[in-house]
Amino acid sequence: MTEISEQARLRQILEFCLDKDLERILLSNPADADAFSKSKLRPLLLKGEVIFQAEEQRGKQAFHKNLTKEEAILYVENCLSRDFRQAEITSANGKATVLVSKKGKMTIKTRRHPENGKGLAFGKEKTFSKGTQILAHNRVKQYILKENIPVPFLVDLGVMNKEGRIITQKYDKFRQINRFLEFIQDILPRLDQQREVTILDFGCGKSYLTFAMYYYLRELKGYDVNIIGLDLKTDVIEKCNHLAVKYGYEKLHFYQGDIADYEGVSSVDMVVTLQACDTATDYALAKAVEWGAKVILSVPCCQHEVNRQIKNEVLEPVLKYGILKERMAALMTDGIRANLLESMGYETQILEFIDMEHTPKNLLIRAVKTGKPKDMKSTVQLMKELHINPTLERLLYREGEVQSES
Repeated sequence: MTEISEQARLRQILEFCLDKDLERILLSNPADADAFSKSKLRPLLLKGEVIFQAEEQRGKQAFHKNLTKEEAILYVENCLSRDFRQAEITSANGKATVLVSKKGKMTIKTRRHPENGKGLAFGKEKTFSKGTQILAHNRVKQYILKENIPVPFLVDLGVMNKEGRIITQKYDKFRQINRFLEFIQDILPRLDQQREVTILDFGCGKSYLTFAMYYYLRELKGYDVNIIGLDLKTDVIEKCNHLAVKYGYEKLHFYQGDIADYEGVSSVDMVVTLQACDTATDYALAKAVEWGAKVILSVPCCQHEVNRQIKNEVLEPVLKYGILKERMAALMTDGIRANLLESMGYETQILEFIDMEHTPKNLLIRAVKTGKPKDMKSTVQLMKELHINPTLERLLYREGEVQSES
């Protein structure tokens, strides 16, 4: 039987113990006497879900943070790699003690509880002995970009450390990047691997996702990609270009500018627009259609235009509440955008996308070109009933009203 490292064994224990039956995890014996003296983790039930609260003790002050299971695992691992030399894990199913020497060598001792009807004893059906995997509780998400494998741009952007461990505070960003790459993975059959593929990313910002897209497509999948990032902020563009040169990403370039005015290419295979505010999303979508993009990925935000326009006597009892009007306007905006893209020969989906810089969950419009336009009659009627005149409609149909297919 192949032996596993103590670090891997620790992860197995944490995967097994971090549930509602956890009593506590006590981290003590700090490596730095001036830092936190100890930290305790315990499970909490919040809005029907089990989370884990870390209480960090510094002198007479206590600091709290709430963590998901994945975040709690990374928190304990990171603490034992730099902040503390001892951990006691106490669960209804058993107890484990983790000791870390000054040289960083980890030793784990486990002790099973007698059968108490609340769970399995440590080491019986789910053992922590070396070389044994806890298959029933091995629920670690299989990400496209793997944990514990350093990725240069993730290190420089502060998501990973040099050993490939995810920084606790950046775990949500790590999940977001991988979720985005899953969307890219789904549309790979639409991208020609026999020629250069041009991708334009508008509103790239700090470019976590732009670098991830380049790394995934070129380094991991072998595509010949030319990726162009556009943003309005000069300092962001300069930094991103510097990093692209540093990594040797010869076909990744960043420019300052607006997608509506960008004339650097005549055709594009894929357009990505994330968090383009209000009607900026519409200009990006219209430009993508003009270029004949095979794939469009768009995460809109701040849909103010329809919120100002929407009006309907039947819906007034709901629309009179500002927050409900705002949410309905956002949903109508994205729904109408998706239908307008279908009228231009795209197959569209509206999917949930994780984003931690704005709202916990946003919607992503994924459009794939089929060349088969769909009828717009019902969408035209909906816009008429709600008194909506969206920017994307005016941009796509400059000569007049949307015409339905006969």
